[in-house]
Formats: sequence, C-alpha cells, structure tokens
Amino acid sequence: MSLLAEDTEAADLGLRWKPGFAALGPAFFTELRPTPLPGPYWVGRSEAVARELGLPTDWHESKATLAALTGSMPVAGARPIATVYSGHQFGVWAGQLGDGRAIMLGETEGGLEVQLKGAGRTPYSRGGDGRAVLRSSIREFLCSEAMHGLGIPTTRALCVTGSDAPVYREEIESAAVVTRVAPSFVRFGHFEHFAANQRDEELRALADYVIDRYYPACRTTDRFGGNAYAAFLEAVSERTAALLAQWQAVGFCHGVMNTDNMSILGLTIDYGPFQFLDGFDPRHICNHSDTQGRYAFNQQPNVAYWNLFCLAQALLPLIGDQEVAVAALESYKTVFPNEFEGRMRAKLGLTEAAEGDRPLIEGVLKLLAAGKVDYTIFWRRLSGYMADGNVEPVRDLFLDRAGFDAWLLSFSQRHAGTDRALAAELMRRSNPKFVLRNHLGQQAIEASQQKDHSGVATLLALLQTPFEEHPGADAYAGFPPDWASTIEISCSS
Repeated sequence: MSLLAEDTEAADLGLRWKPGFAALGPAFFTELRPTPLPGPYWVGRSEAVARELGLPTDWHESKATLAALTGSMPVAGARPIATVYSGHQFGVWAGQLGDGRAIMLGETEGGLEVQLKGAGRTPYSRGGDGRAVLRSSIREFLCSEAMHGLGIPTTRALCVTGSDAPVYREEIESAAVVTRVAPSFVRFGHFEHFAANQRDEELRALADYVIDRYYPACRTTDRFGGNAYAAFLEAVSERTAALLAQWQAVGFCHGVMNTDNMSILGLTIDYGPFQFLDGFDPRHICNHSDTQGRYAFNQQPNVAYWNLFCLAQALLPLIGDQEVAVAALESYKTVFPNEFEGRMRAKLGLTEAAEGDRPLIEGVLKLLAAGKVDYTIFWRRLSGYMADGNVEPVRDLFLDRAGFDAWLLSFSQRHAGTDRALAAELMRRSNPKFVLRNHLGQQAIEASQQKDHSGVATLLALLQTPFEEHPGADAYAGFPPDWASTIEISCSS
C-alpha cells in the first residue's frame, strides 16, 4: 500500500510533488513514515532556502508545518521514502548501508528533493535509533548554508527543529531534525550497492536516471566513442575535482569521506565531523574517530580520487571496458590542480596565470604551515594589505618575519603594474571574513541547549554573506580561544 499522504490532518506546505527518484521503483527504496517527536520547536530557519523552495512568507508560522518538518505530521502529497545504498567506510567495504535516519519527503515540481534527517528508524538503520541530536543538527544546518555562502556546491538546509525527547549517545542528548534540500541525494554508494549485488538491470536504471536528469550531455557526446556511461563517470570526476579544489582553497576538512558520503552531483554532503582550519596544518585530522588519519586535510584530494575509482568499478558493467573506465578518471589529475591554482590565484588577487604562480602559492602555504598561522585571518588581512598598503597586520601573524618578507617581495613583484584596487576587490570576494569555526558552532549549540537560539540566527546571517564586513561582528572573525583546540568532533551524531 502506498504511503502517499492523503490524511485529513496532513500539513500542506504549499509544495507540489513529482515522482522523481521514487519512479525508479521499490528496489531502490522503502516507503515509510517518519516517527513523531513530542513537543517540537524551531531552532533555526533559512529564509533563503524557503524562497528557493517557493514557500510562502509565513511558512514558519504554522504549527502544522513545524510538526511536519519534525516528522510528527504527514505532508500533503508527499511520498516519504528511505533509499538503499552501500559503500566503503574508512577504506573498507561496509556492505549495505542506506538512509538510516534520513527520510525523503519527495521531489518538488521545482526539482529539489526534500529530506528529513533524524526522523526515526528505517530498514537501513542497522540497529540505530534513526535519530539525530541537536548538537550535530545545528552544525549541519549552519555549515550547509555557510558553504553555499562561500560559493561551494553543497546540499542546503531549510531548518532545524528540536525536541526534548532523549537520544542516547555517549551521554543523553536531545533530539533534532534537519530539513535538507538538494537537486539529488544520490551518492557513489547507490551505484556500488547494485554493482556489488550483481544487479545490473537496476544499476543501469539508476545510471540512466541520473544521466538523463543531471548529465544529459553525456547522451550526445563523442567522448569514449559515444559511451554515455564513461562520459558520465568523467563528468562526475571533474565535478568532484572542482569541489575538492574549493575545499582545499578555503581550508575545509570534511572528516569522513566514505563513498556513501560522496555526492554524484559533486555537492558537499553529510556534514558530520567537519572543520574549517584555524591554524594552518596540512596534516590536520578533524575527525576524532579517524585514528589513522585517512581523512586528514591534505589527504582529501587523493581520497576523492580513490572514491571515484570505486565508482568506476561499480559502473564497469555498464562501461564495458576497464581501460575506458580508467581513462574516464584521468582528467581528475589535471582538473583538480588547475582548479586549485585558479582558486589560489584569486585569493592572491591574480586574474591571469603566469609562470611562477605555483612557487608563489606553494611558498605561502609552506610559510603558513611552518608557523601554524590562522588560515582565514591571514587571507583576509592580506586582502586588506592590498587595499590599504598596511602590511603590519599581516606580518604580525608570522614568527618567521624574514621568510614572510621574502615571500612578500615575490608577491609584490608579481603584482607590479596591476591595479591594486581591482586586485583588492578580487581578494575580498575570494577570502571570507567569516567561516564556521568549531568554537563558534559550539557556543551556539550550548546556548540552544538552554533554549536560546539567537546564536544560531546570528551565525546564519554572517555565514550566508561571509565576504561582507558586517560592522560590529568582528568578534566572530577573530582568533579562536585556547579552549577551541580541545573540541573533539567524531562520527557520533
């Protein structure tokens, strides 16, 4: 029996739904309803995402909407499902996984999937409770919108709702639900699942669905002799390479780059133990659970390629030739460095490539690493120096003054003859003043645990426009306090 919401007490969010992923059939998902939570309340809302969805301006004033987005009331016209996938976790095949606590309401007529994360157990919960805690839900909500503000491809978040219902982790915490939004939540692991189980018919159906919806140019390409599946793999590889270049340029650590956490659209997905770097340490490990350092900051580009290789193996029955599959991954090795250098040139205020740019980029990164210099503050102060000529705020960040002075000379020579005002503006638009540092998130979380959600709202406003000055908000752009280094973020959420 279909669970299409026809209840007399269903909440009408003003959204119209279409089959979307559910049209693939029951081999790909299980229909089910969210498990209600008692006493829901608003924690945070993104009006930008509400506008993207086409929600009315008073959408959040309805108690029915609050209940529906906490999983406590059906949504009119929605067909909730949990999808099945598999994957490699920390480099080891983990077998069947799936949406263990995420339930997709459906796809809107505007082409956006809406998903409730933390809405209760599913057949893929593997013994878990299907819940999410307030702590991790606030972090995901804020970082989804922060990454969008930075111009980095990402899933979005409409809202966080909370409940005083207890959730048992290392300690008792309160429950929460994040309403996530994306064009698609399909992961590498969806393809791995059907390939591993030798279900080629379903594998082909999934690939055809994704290609026709999101990569239609692969149908008419002359790449790889017109092999649409190889062209698809190449396109995913290049999107992933561009995404990783953006992560590395902004100093973002994902923390758990399992194949089931990799988006087929090249989006940042599944915000768990993430972190924006404070002091620049290329070997930084942000996930307390990552005891081997597999997902250290400087390992992320290589891990992404490893994950793409797993996707290539999964698509091999469709591509039909191993050499062609390997060839489809080859462009990652050029797209990533080119994209990364392009991002770093922009951070340096350079509009065109020139010989010597790579040593200039590598030189400043080595200086930052040697002194564990605050990554975000350095780049923002360097932007200020280009605007006003005052180098002392930048120079003060370094113990190795001679080393910095030598690099600054090369930097100045590279800018000889350039329009400093234009360069400064490019740098200001490329180097954010605000990022979601761990201690800022922690402060907002602790306040929300006491029912004060103003910190979430303040951070959201800053992070949605992180390149702006926001007068009066300098405290949110300052150095982290000493206690910030003691914050431990793990996979527990």
